[in-house]
Amino acid sequence: MANYQKVNVPAAGRVELHDQLGLTGAEISVNAMPAGAGVPFVHAHRQNEEIYIVLEGKGCMTIDGEKVELAANDFLRVSPAAKRQLSAAADSGIKYLCIQVKENSLEGYTAADAVMPG
Repeated sequence: MANYQKVNVPAAGRVELHDQLGLTGAEISVNAMPAGAGVPFVHAHRQNEEIYIVLEGKGCMTIDGEKVELAANDFLRVSPAAKRQLSAAADSGIKYLCIQVKENSLEGYTAADAVMPG
């Protein structure tokens, strides 16, 4: 069995990669919404923080009643308890990644987590 998993993701809609990549420590979704569309519900999480990475377009995230404008190349972290709802701008669609990870679970990262073979 290979030590990696590769998938190709369609360009539209929502694709969750948990099952497709066999993820064990995070959930990643690839999302695209047309202009004027939005997530139809407000939500929060029990344990997972979310990181939103805007790839294209623009929109707005309402977090605990505060509107946060988003545009391409913006990164946004949202705490689990925050009530959030994302919408594309009226005049622009939005394409983004959403990464969910358990808050405070990162123990090592980058070079601190690296192992040099040999």
